Amino acid sequence: MSESKAVTAHQNAEDIMPIELKMPALSPTMEEGTVAKWLVKEGDTVVAGDVLAEIETDKATMEFEAVDEGTISKIVVSDGTEGVKVGTVIALIDGEGEEAAPAKAKAPESAPTPKTDAQAAKPQAQPAAPKPDPVPQSRDEEDRIKASPLARRLAEQRGIDLGGVKGSGPGGRIVKADLDGTGEAAPKAPAAAQPTPAAAPASIAAAPGDIPHEAIKLSNMRKTIARRLTESKQTVPHYYLTIDCNLDALLKLRGELNAGLEARGVKLSVNDLLIKALGAALVEVPDANVQFAGDTLLKFSRVDISMAVAIPGGLITPVIADVANRSLSAIATDAKSLAERAREGKLQPHEYQGGTASISNLGMYGIKQFDAVINPPQGMILAVGAGEKRPYVVNDALAVATVISASGSFDHRAIDGAVGAELMAAFKRFVEKPLAMLA
Repeated sequence: MSESKAVTAHQNAEDIMPIELKMPALSPTMEEGTVAKWLVKEGDTVVAGDVLAEIETDKATMEFEAVDEGTISKIVVSDGTEGVKVGTVIALIDGEGEEAAPAKAKAPESAPTPKTDAQAAKPQAQPAAPKPDPVPQSRDEEDRIKASPLARRLAEQRGIDLGGVKGSGPGGRIVKADLDGTGEAAPKAPAAAQPTPAAAPASIAAAPGDIPHEAIKLSNMRKTIARRLTESKQTVPHYYLTIDCNLDALLKLRGELNAGLEARGVKLSVNDLLIKALGAALVEVPDANVQFAGDTLLKFSRVDISMAVAIPGGLITPVIADVANRSLSAIATDAKSLAERAREGKLQPHEYQGGTASISNLGMYGIKQFDAVINPPQGMILAVGAGEKRPYVVNDALAVATVISASGSFDHRAIDGAVGAELMAAFKRFVEKPLAMLA
């Protein structure tokens, strides 16, 4: 074979190298994940946007999509594999128009070919130094943006300029995951760095001697909940404020609004109105809509409320954005959709990341009052108990009213006691005179 043909063959071999599909980082806190289930098998042909696998992250089980057309040549990490680090190759895909081929095998050694005098006289070429891994780029040599068809379509629909998006796909290609959260009304505030908690004492893991038990392996979500809430209690100086609120006026308004919204298929819950009340209170007391960030304090001009939702195996906090400026019907519709998709494990990262404050309601379980743990790096969380008939002073006279106890947990590094008390008083006022929060 001539030297030019050999070079061409080598270049062609490089051109058809399979694309490595790596474990993606599907949330800012994700360091490893579980390949819950492959939805394709080796030899299957896929196109951009096809769902390849279900990946269990630290927050939810999410779909992993193809970013290129081609054939699945090898599945490297099998179903159910846990603890797969972000960036680990989990599968190989041969690009469009290439033939699927097994992984390269070592070439068999052959007897050396005798060299001619002319060949022996030529200096031997030194092996080329290994090329460093390419730095991800968003554009190719011709300044053309590299993006998957799905990412282009979504960018066009959302009005996103791909020129300002950094690609995380093969060769710096922009994929769907890179667009999640892009083009929102306001950027998410960076999370304050939190120190890593000390390892739990070994005695905690010791099994009881002769008590029958079952050892249940923690899911990624449960591990993350344990880590984040341990960090919160160890590093955030909590203080707690509780206030009682007469719910009768709010319940009356809810009934009247639901009568009018029935034709639209919208039904307001008590929690929807409490979310709105908290949003209005945070607008009135902006010094409580803050977050501690080391040597700075982040003060938010928009109220995004994280709503605690219990799901199988854990808890997740989808975010309702811009609560103070949205109608009750919009909040109710959003809250219902987010809660349903949270329980189905179908939330996208931008739907549960961020939030400037949280609310947790255990009233449906009959819990009268409780103190919630702050969802870091937020500065406060409101815990709401059940509404119950209690003796209550109404218009300077003792009466029976439907009353809830609401408890605020505050980060004392960011929110002083007087500011926390001012927020709780504003929340009580909006609950007891709910028309004010609609003005």
